[in-house]
Amino acid sequence: MSELRWNPQLKQWVIVATHRQDRTYKPPAEFCPLCPTLPGEFPTEVPAEDYEIVVFQNKFSSLTQPPPPLEVEGSALYQTAPAEGVCEVVLYSPRHDSTLAQESEEHIQNLIQVWTDRYIELGQKPNIQYVLIFENKGDAVGVTLSHPHGQIYAFPFIPPTLEKELEAALEHEAETGTCLYCDILAEEREDGVRIVAENELFTAFVPFFARYPYEVHVYSRRHLQNLADFTTEDQAELAQILKQVLQKYDALFEFSLPYMMVLHQAPPKGDYPHYHFHIEFYPLNRTANKLKYLAGVESGAGTFITDMSPEDQAERLRSARKDGISD
Repeated sequence: MSELRWNPQLKQWVIVATHRQDRTYKPPAEFCPLCPTLPGEFPTEVPAEDYEIVVFQNKFSSLTQPPPPLEVEGSALYQTAPAEGVCEVVLYSPRHDSTLAQESEEHIQNLIQVWTDRYIELGQKPNIQYVLIFENKGDAVGVTLSHPHGQIYAFPFIPPTLEKELEAALEHEAETGTCLYCDILAEEREDGVRIVAENELFTAFVPFFARYPYEVHVYSRRHLQNLADFTTEDQAELAQILKQVLQKYDALFEFSLPYMMVLHQAPPKGDYPHYHFHIEFYPLNRTANKLKYLAGVESGAGTFITDMSPEDQAERLRSARKDGISD
């Protein structure tokens, strides 16, 4: 079964994808399905002895085109809809033990170009309303395959978090005549205490309203809506700032920090001049050996409680150094 079910309380869709219960779970390195296929060895999802970056359809997709027929008939209250869309896997490297932080700026720029190509192509497909590019990294966030990779979901609707951001940005522009994200960035840069790293075109900071421990947002200084607006220079500068943030994360507790990384950008169809491209990182480690759990207040009420001020978090990230890494 794979279908959409409407939550009338929150007015948002839930994806029911029962076949994902049987997806591959933490295989040993010698049977990793994301490594290259070597002669005489275990056949993987990549029928090549080496690669740079690979994109393919997720074998356990929760969204497909065309979608499967509905198995449960909905009602006026409990609506159902086809689980139409695309789910892809993006392999960052052929090296099983690598991470995005260990890749060169040039390689990360190539990845950004791949993201851009997929955003444009998937966004042109019929009935696709949003293209979400993200990475789940580490056991702490529930990753079932440790090989360095990210994912792309092409949705038949705009996901609720992005929809709320779009609405807030539109309302802010109507009230002030300015971009909400440009104003957030200006305030963060004027204050300066929460900035982690920056270059000519991007700024990385722990936001004033951070919810997760060591949460970092990366904003484009230019008012860009999505990856399709990027120049080659934008791509290179974003690769540079991502490399800096990822290295600081790994230097923070002296291990490869688990996180969720989500690209927030305008939907591929329609006109959204009020929106502003940015990337959000959500780590879960509040210390080297303690995790932030989303318990009753967060999960049940949607209100986050943070145990350390964003200013302290930013200071610790700014000063994180390892193997020559500096501010």
